[in-house]
Amino acid sequence: MSTFVRIGKKVKKFAKAVLLPAPKCSVTYCRRIERVKTSARVCAMTFDDGPMNLPAVPDGFEGKALTDVLLDTLAEFGAKGTFDVIGCTAENYPDSCGHAGTPSWGGVAYDHYPSFGTDMKGGAVNCPQLIERIIREGHQITNHGYRHILFGKKPYVYGNRRTLGSLDAVVDDLTQLDRLLRAQYGYQMTMSRPPHYVDRIDKRFTSYDAYEQMNYLYLAASFDGAGWLPSKHEDPVQAEIDEMVLPLQRKLEEDPDFFCGQIIFQKDGYNMALRTPVATGLRRQLELLDRAGYRIVTVQELLKYSPFTDVGEDDPDFATFCRLIETHAIAYSDNTLQPDKPMTCGELAMLLAPREEAVKRRIAALRAGDKAFSSRYSGAMDWCKQEHLLPQNARADAALNAELLKNASALFAETPTSFTRRAVLCAYRG
Repeated sequence: MSTFVRIGKKVKKFAKAVLLPAPKCSVTYCRRIERVKTSARVCAMTFDDGPMNLPAVPDGFEGKALTDVLLDTLAEFGAKGTFDVIGCTAENYPDSCGHAGTPSWGGVAYDHYPSFGTDMKGGAVNCPQLIERIIREGHQITNHGYRHILFGKKPYVYGNRRTLGSLDAVVDDLTQLDRLLRAQYGYQMTMSRPPHYVDRIDKRFTSYDAYEQMNYLYLAASFDGAGWLPSKHEDPVQAEIDEMVLPLQRKLEEDPDFFCGQIIFQKDGYNMALRTPVATGLRRQLELLDRAGYRIVTVQELLKYSPFTDVGEDDPDFATFCRLIETHAIAYSDNTLQPDKPMTCGELAMLLAPREEAVKRRIAALRAGDKAFSSRYSGAMDWCKQEHLLPQNARADAALNAELLKNASALFAETPTSFTRRAVLCAYRG
């Protein structure tokens, strides 16, 4: 089955790159953070599905909890991790356990972490001492879902899985974990990664809609730290460690700056064969990165180098863009800014409209079955027209011009010299 999954991933990657047109990105409040633009040798590591209060397998750490092993290793290198935690999977029964080495290794209908029947040994609910240590030692915590249930259908690989299936159910699940971290630890999460990266919830909504309501950024990753797929090698433990280390080593040999601004995916838990190559592989990865002069920081810290994928501190308007992104929707969902692209009317509306109004109007209209609000700009456009900042006949995809900007001119310090995104953003008074 692991071979099947590997082939499937390659086919999917090929289809996305060659056969299917790239989805058109829109300016959104929720940006997908995969990497940032920086020449500094700094990167982030994320650890999904924990915390885990069971020992590594095989255990060479005197029975110490896996999450403690990872924290000890990070501390040795002065590294800070981003832990994408769950709440608790103990409610995900009745269920049956699938076969080790397959995607259903922890459950057929639901996921169970750390593994089937040991739910009470994992998750933020059951491991307060691990959550406290993560926070105390300066690492970041993000929201991987309270019960780690798929947001929507994923027929390939997870065709038998139960799903949350509605926007309200997804938001409720995320909110349950969000409230737990705030109530027990005074910790506010700002990012989230969907279980198994399944974005589509139903025909109307996706994870981006849920994250906009939660005021979250989408935590993605640009490099797979591996180890989560089982190996069929005669020495599978060593093979899985090598799969974590050798690709990273090759990238550094090809280009020592390859990992600048990147986010590396890891797993704080068992892989599909109930082994934990990360317990040993992490150290070897950190040794390589340390020798190459890298600092490992949280994703939140990484965003201080640049909040964008395509614009860094060498851009003359970098400070202005950084100020605006704190409070306004100015970047696309893939976290690019594309400052020299012509601005559209819909992008202007996203700049001008209050976030809460724009999100609320769009979701309410979609719930009512109004397909005209499918565009991510629709709620913002509706508000701008109501406030007479845009003419009633304005179209979201129309290129911005002086006439379309006229009603909103009081919100600009000066008339833009052109209608590129750069010119409009730099002239904005907000």
